[in-house]
Amino acid sequence: MTVQLPEPAGRRPDDPPPKPRLLHMSPGQSAEFGRGAPGAPLPIPLHDPGVSRCAGQITAVEDYWRLSNYSSVATYVVENLEGAGEHIKVAPGRIGAPVPFELSRVVLPSVGDPVEFKVFAPQHAYADPGCDPASGEPTATPFSLNPTAKYFLVLLALCEPRLRSASSAAVPGVGGVVERLRPLPSCHDLTRSAVNYHIDYLVTTKLRMREERDGPSGDGGKRERLVSLALRFDLVREEHLSMLPPLVRH
Repeated sequence: MTVQLPEPAGRRPDDPPPKPRLLHMSPGQSAEFGRGAPGAPLPIPLHDPGVSRCAGQITAVEDYWRLSNYSSVATYVVENLEGAGEHIKVAPGRIGAPVPFELSRVVLPSVGDPVEFKVFAPQHAYADPGCDPASGEPTATPFSLNPTAKYFLVLLALCEPRLRSASSAAVPGVGGVVERLRPLPSCHDLTRSAVNYHIDYLVTTKLRMREERDGPSGDGGKRERLVSLALRFDLVREEHLSMLPPLVRH
């Protein structure tokens, strides 16, 4: 499971967007969130006077996660980032509420700006069709991608040049992906920071890619390896190109 931590406090509006800060959690691991105490910050810091010093805890499970609300008065909301307004409420004092969403935003009541952080859940597990799950372990899905998710659109935009032409076509940069997807209604508010996060999520969680010491390095190398893997295993195909906005010929 991966948590995108909130942006550091004190950032000015004209500052360039920072690279997403990520907290990676394995099944069974927990992390508390809140304001923290002087000299004792929490793994997920939330800087708002309306948030308790220790407001709650999230716990990674095998294919979902749990949220505990330590507040005695505040209700927390978990939004499904891939759903049309779908959300659940976690009442004050609720311990270990299961969250089934794969991509979520946790929102807490606040005094100032909205207080929130994002959670990208562990890969969901599925049984083999036609098999009796009780007869043995189900086969794991090597690459479980949801074509309706925003991260899939990011992957598709990265792969588009090589799907349309020769394998020597350059992989788009983050700015190019933002410009390509912005015309879509679901991507009007897409930012460079969000694209970078979706790329990190694909690399570390969905496709579980290993670092290659001898391969291309940096963010460009990461995008290159991501595109190569996706095309090698047909994770994105030509028929998916219809999901992108029409190309504007200059």
